[in-house]
Amino acid sequence: MTVTKKVAVTGAAGQIAYSMLWRIADGAVFGDDVPVELQLLEIPDAMRAVEGVAMELADSAFPLLKKITISDKPEVAFEGANSAFLVGAKPRSKGEERSDLLAANGRIFGPQGRALNDHAADDIRILVVGNPANTNALIAQSNAPDLPASRFNAMMRLDHNRALSQLARKLDIVTTDIKQMVVWGNHSATQFPDITYATANGTPITALVDEDWYTREFIPKVAKRGSEIIEVRGKSSAASAASAAVDHMRDWIYGTAEWSTAAVPSDGSYGIDEGLIAGFPTIAVDGQWQIIPDLRLHPHQRERIEATAAELRAEREAVKNLLG
Repeated sequence: MTVTKKVAVTGAAGQIAYSMLWRIADGAVFGDDVPVELQLLEIPDAMRAVEGVAMELADSAFPLLKKITISDKPEVAFEGANSAFLVGAKPRSKGEERSDLLAANGRIFGPQGRALNDHAADDIRILVVGNPANTNALIAQSNAPDLPASRFNAMMRLDHNRALSQLARKLDIVTTDIKQMVVWGNHSATQFPDITYATANGTPITALVDEDWYTREFIPKVAKRGSEIIEVRGKSSAASAASAAVDHMRDWIYGTAEWSTAAVPSDGSYGIDEGLIAGFPTIAVDGQWQIIPDLRLHPHQRERIEATAAELRAEREAVKNLLG
């Protein structure tokens, strides 16, 4: 008999969760033969809204969806969870410094880390989606001393997918034609979408695109795509973020032979401090992310990777009093 998987989602009344929950309930994460229970967490003021989300999920009559629990208490939402999507986070207010934003989110992700530590299942996998995702993940992980650090990831699959999309449009191909793309570092404007190792149908992409386009258009466009969407749509990315979160969790569980970008705790590779949660070129094997080792870095790569690592160090310093 197939064991039911419990999936916790925070910020469950928000737009990203609204796009994500239906895909989880329809088998996009664990597969079309694995039943799921959804455990939805919201702040007290949003409980009425999340009740409506639960009603709609029930009305969708998914055969795999066995139960829906809603709560404003992390210990309830994370009880026995096998996977957790930490989507809910405080958005940046106009004029707010990044350090203030980090501190405010620390007061969310610290307690959530402790609740995951005390209540989640032994095989828990935690993906932090709420921004600033990398340092939010670090805060949660540092407050969960009994869980392996590797169980905490931050989402950079959206940046990876954006990079694939931009390259595919430029080269008039499909995204699956592209291999060995990576986005290094932080989910921020310092991130480094790197085509050094990437190929398109076996041909190095560096031979197919102009250097000026790569540095002046591609890198900034991928890094600032979220801001562009807000300007055009009037709202933050939601469906694309949900899709990327599903991609990340599914690959983490079932593995992938192809490179992807996952923000995982650094082992010190490529000059990124051990313990920082940063985007690396990865594959997933037997339920574990593995950083691709021994890649040769050119000076221009080292410079960009160091810049994004420096930002992650500064963020860690800004929240050091929140780290367990």
